Amino acid sequence: MRPLITTCCLAGIREWVCCPGARNAAILQTLSQCTELKTWTHFDERSAAFFALGRIQASGCPVAVTTTSGTAAAELLPAVIEAYYQRRPLLIVTADRPAAYCGTGAPQSIEQTNLYGTYAPTIELAAPLSLPDMPDIAAMLAKGFPVHLNVRLPEPDLKAAPPGFDCTPADPPEPPPFRGNTADLCRMIRFHAYNGLVLLIGGLDPDEQEPVLWLAQTLRVPVIADATSGLREELEDYALHDGDSILRQNPPPYVLRVGDVPVGRFWRDLEDLPQCKVYSITRTGFSGLARESCTITGHMENIMPALGDLPHVGDVNNLRKHSRKREALIEELLLTYPESEAALTRTLSLRACLGDTVFLGNSSPVRLWNAYAQWHVPTTYVRANRGANGIDGLAATYLGNTVGSEQSWCFMGDLSALYDANAPAMLPQLPQGQRLVAIMNNQGGGIFRQLPHGSELTAEMERLLVQPHDISLHALAELWGARHITIRTADDFDQLDDLPEDTLVLAEILPDAEQTASFHQQLTASR
Repeated sequence: MRPLITTCCLAGIREWVCCPGARNAAILQTLSQCTELKTWTHFDERSAAFFALGRIQASGCPVAVTTTSGTAAAELLPAVIEAYYQRRPLLIVTADRPAAYCGTGAPQSIEQTNLYGTYAPTIELAAPLSLPDMPDIAAMLAKGFPVHLNVRLPEPDLKAAPPGFDCTPADPPEPPPFRGNTADLCRMIRFHAYNGLVLLIGGLDPDEQEPVLWLAQTLRVPVIADATSGLREELEDYALHDGDSILRQNPPPYVLRVGDVPVGRFWRDLEDLPQCKVYSITRTGFSGLARESCTITGHMENIMPALGDLPHVGDVNNLRKHSRKREALIEELLLTYPESEAALTRTLSLRACLGDTVFLGNSSPVRLWNAYAQWHVPTTYVRANRGANGIDGLAATYLGNTVGSEQSWCFMGDLSALYDANAPAMLPQLPQGQRLVAIMNNQGGGIFRQLPHGSELTAEMERLLVQPHDISLHALAELWGARHITIRTADDFDQLDDLPEDTLVLAEILPDAEQTASFHQQLTASR
């Protein structure tokens, strides 16, 4: 296994997340001797892979996860898909039985070659391994996508291997230069943007924030910045409050999207607005639309200088006039309905903005935060899994992001927390710190009630779609070894004062369903 580990070190891999198994015991045995590497372990392959994804988000370096054979390898697929659409260099190392077992139905033998399909190419390796036969993993990971190594191994032998080989990791490979023609984008900004341009900013990595901030402050056009951009509060002067509804009513001729695919509804509305010409600058390379658009792929620090000197375009369509009215109404509604989901999210954000890390769950939480979180304190490190927009592995990805954080916050939904309930088994391996997990418990998939006619669901449709439940999260807190608090009002957040430095808190937020419904009804009626 030494050639395999050495090759991975040359590709810049410093961390391995290890799942137990007999077939990959030789890999684990070799890793156990590599004191230069950081190894984590989790019994659940799905949580392990999402934890590895969180480590990539936090470190910017490739991370490997290794499993045994059989369905253990299949458990990694959700995280591989998420890593693919986030464009994260996740290395999957699966052990497998020798080739003669393929198609036989022998115990723990499945077809692992090309198991991940589009999302991670498979490289087949067979023991005994030698360094000259190793693929150029560094070059493959430099593209930013997941890679799958399927290693066919004989029966495990746990005889201790002699110590003493060098496994010092190299620096991660440099990403490729940007791709795409900037000429059309430059022409649009210089000659056509004065007809109306809006900037949509999705998720950004920390090293992308400064060049995007320069772009926004130079153009001075209306902006919708997701919290995951780390620029939401910094760009409040240009922000469109309730921007989705404003843009639906006033579609701009030109839209420039920067970063990941935006969370807001207006991005989806663009599919049916061919009169809006869309440009994207994104690290992932995905256009995020089924319709024609112009996409430039690469890192912001490389692309922005290529745009040259840009003009101050401004708010030529006077959209921020509408925004000021919407902002005043939202603030009024937050005061009128203090126990609604929106108002409790605002109160939560006033505390979480002071932490080192904020992780937002998909479905309702990320949308609530974008729309109603505080605006005054810049919150620069905000993460979410927006690649495939699913609720899978959120707690594990959050934990992967918290290594080194003195205080971190996670805001997710109740079904998301239940779905990833065993992720905190990783906690004893993590450094100390305050970890505060706020769970919006609206007894099921509350976001489905916000769909058109969602308030008119039949009882059977409510059961099938919303998945209502009466599960108390107190038992989940006990499973996690967390302190459990219940929050129904803004004053209940005072329970979070004066927490010990090393503590895990599960804050169960129980919003008032009637106030939440009234909040949305009045906001919708005023549009």
